[in-house]
Amino acid sequence: MKININKNAKGLIFDMDGTLADSMPIHFKAWKLTAAENGFEYTEKQFLETAGMPTHKIVPVINKKLGLNLDPEKFSRRKEQLFLENIKDVKLIQPVADIVKKYYNRLPMSIGTGGKKEIAKLTLKILGFDKYFDIIVSAEDVVNHKPDPDTFLKCAELMKIRPEFCQVFEDGEMGLIAAEKAGMIVTDVRPYL
Repeated sequence: MKININKNAKGLIFDMDGTLADSMPIHFKAWKLTAAENGFEYTEKQFLETAGMPTHKIVPVINKKLGLNLDPEKFSRRKEQLFLENIKDVKLIQPVADIVKKYYNRLPMSIGTGGKKEIAKLTLKILGFDKYFDIIVSAEDVVNHKPDPDTFLKCAELMKIRPEFCQVFEDGEMGLIAAEKAGMIVTDVRPYL
C-alpha cells in the first residue's frame, strides 16, 4: 500500500522515530532497561502514550503517575546512552523512505522530531538519508514539544511554506495532535506500516 501526497502539499514534514526510522523498538528497549535500573516497569502502553515527547518531559509524568522521584536529566542521559548502544540496528520504514526519495528536490522537506538533534542526524546518517534533509527541528529548537504544534510550525517556517500547505507524516498520537493543531495536512503512517 502506497502513501499518497495530498494535491495541496507544497512542503513535507517527517517525524523521525517510528515514521521514517524503525527505531521505536530500540527506544522501547532503552526505556525498559533504564526503568528496570531505576526499580520500576515501563510498559508498552506507557511508551506509546508518550511517543513523540522528549524523555526529560516524560519523566515528570512517570514520577507523578508512579509516585517516583526520578531526575529527568539523569534518566534521559542514561536512556539515551542505552539507545545509542543499539542505534546500529535502526532500519528505514520503506513506504515513508520511498516518499522522501521520490520528492527529493521536488518539494521542500524537513524532519520534525521530539528527539535530540545529534541523535536525529546520526540516525539519518546510519540510514544513508542525511543527504535528503537540510532542515531538522528537534527538541532543542522549540520550547513547547508535541502535542503542541511548535515543532511542525518551526519546520514550516524554515521551509518557507505556510502551515496549511505542509503535509506531516507521523506515527505517534502526540505528533498527530501537534500536526492537527498546526493546521497542517495530517498523514498517520501507521496503517501503511
